Amino acid sequence: MIGKHRILTIAHGHPDFCRGGGEIAAGNLHEAYSEHPLVEQSILLARHDRGKGATGRISMLRPGHYLWEQTIGDWFRYTAAEENSVFGGFTELLRRFRPTVVHLHHYVHLGLEMLIVIRQECPDAKVLLTLHEFAAICARDGQMMKTGGNRLCFRSGPEDCRQCFPERSPEDFWLRKHRFQSFFRNIDMFIAPSEFLRQRYISWGIPQDQITVIENGQIEREPLAPRELVAEGRRNRFGFFGQVTPFKGLDVLLRALNGLPRKARRNIVLEVNGANLEAQQPELRERIQALLKPLQAEGVVQWLGPYEPTAIADRMATIDWVLVPSIWWENSPMVIQEAFGLGRPVVCSSIGGMAEKVTDGIDGLHVPAGNPVAWGDVMQRLADQEPGYWEKLRAGIRKPLSARQCADLHLAGLSAKGGRASTRSKLSSYSG
Repeated sequence: MIGKHRILTIAHGHPDFCRGGGEIAAGNLHEAYSEHPLVEQSILLARHDRGKGATGRISMLRPGHYLWEQTIGDWFRYTAAEENSVFGGFTELLRRFRPTVVHLHHYVHLGLEMLIVIRQECPDAKVLLTLHEFAAICARDGQMMKTGGNRLCFRSGPEDCRQCFPERSPEDFWLRKHRFQSFFRNIDMFIAPSEFLRQRYISWGIPQDQITVIENGQIEREPLAPRELVAEGRRNRFGFFGQVTPFKGLDVLLRALNGLPRKARRNIVLEVNGANLEAQQPELRERIQALLKPLQAEGVVQWLGPYEPTAIADRMATIDWVLVPSIWWENSPMVIQEAFGLGRPVVCSSIGGMAEKVTDGIDGLHVPAGNPVAWGDVMQRLADQEPGYWEKLRAGIRKPLSARQCADLHLAGLSAKGGRASTRSKLSSYSG
């Protein structure tokens, strides 16, 4: 490509207001693009909800940052609620900015129709899509969990998916898959932050040479000093970081602690840096509160609540181990890379992208997903561990990919890819 890139990054939430890993990853990459010598200009367009419903309005938050008041009208088909905005204000933004690269970090809350508009208005632009979970594959919010019991789902298909949604026909799911694949024909390159997710999408139908693995880039931080121990102290302080949802596994940790003998619990402290419990269904809120109450009374659990991304180092400075007990596959939890960047070993569920990011016995430990007995055993064992084990795992941590390195990999991938003709030819081979 002659000249420098003009990059439009599109996200399903702005990191100023949405603290999810995908939103933060999009914001980090936008900032890295903005400072890159191969980039002339970078702007971020992020979906935003002001609590008054979708208006379709696009407005400037600050120079280089725009908010789009959009949402989904049909969550099964992922149609935009404000289609007029897609073909109106969004089209006008493309015409004014004239991007040479459009990098989407999601279509959740935004809709699939924008892919057609991008291709029509920017026929020569390279279009990238980072896949942060399995929304195209799974109609249950992309979680790949069975309804009715939260069992892991290992495959998709019209008959399998109908078991979770009996009100729909197998034909509905066949059409849904082909709807997604038809819109995805407008994508030049798919990005998977984990090999696990990449393989799931290859099985679903994306050609393997069109989806590449690039980890989400991190803000560069210096590793924290080890937590200072008092005389004969142990590495017995654990931290949970993230949203409190049915799939993140905080209830598994609380059940694990309640199941330990009281004497064993006294040697453990769990700091919960959790957000959005108040937004969950009453069943989960009541379950968490019931499990939490006796543990707080004993001083075993300290509920510290949500935090700003800039405060992550302060929160991790007081703990030894970062726990990631999610019960769904997870793609590439941001907290794992944050923990590694700050020099904290990670204990995670032994499934999906989590197991891929953490090497058991080298920079952390694997625990069977959703098993409170196993989680309790591991926390007790680590709290009682002889000196030196934590230091060994800390020494095994590899520095995570920085946002600048992430931008370098994306831009290098652009120059390596073919033109639109070759892309369309590859996509015509999507499986049925």
